[in-house]
Amino acid sequence: MKKLFSLLSIVCIITVSNCTSIPENNDPILGIWVRHSTSQDSDKGNQTTREEWIFNDVYLGRYQSYSNSKLTFYTDFRWTEKDGLYTITYSEEEIVDVIVSLENTNDPETLSLENGAVFATRE
Repeated sequence: MKKLFSLLSIVCIITVSNCTSIPENNDPILGIWVRHSTSQDSDKGNQTTREEWIFNDVYLGRYQSYSNSKLTFYTDFRWTEKDGLYTITYSEEEIVDVIVSLENTNDPETLSLENGAVFATRE
């Protein structure tokens, strides 16, 4: 009887685990988005800044900031989408949350702020 119960338990566990599936997220924002800027510094000359937002399919991401190709700051963020607007919520409280929209008509694709300014471009 114990063997039969063990066999039925194993079959039930296999059946339940095979029935669950992870929903696939094909949101168009997935991927790497970047913003470049250059500034003049009287002491160091030109300063190049690169910011990256890496969006993944489980509504999480990583923000990274580089200065002259050296990583200077990074943090994680969560993102949500509602009615075509994406809200980026950073884990660092010092960084203000951002709401952007995806502009597919441009080449390259851009994320735009609510006022229409370009926030980042797809890499």
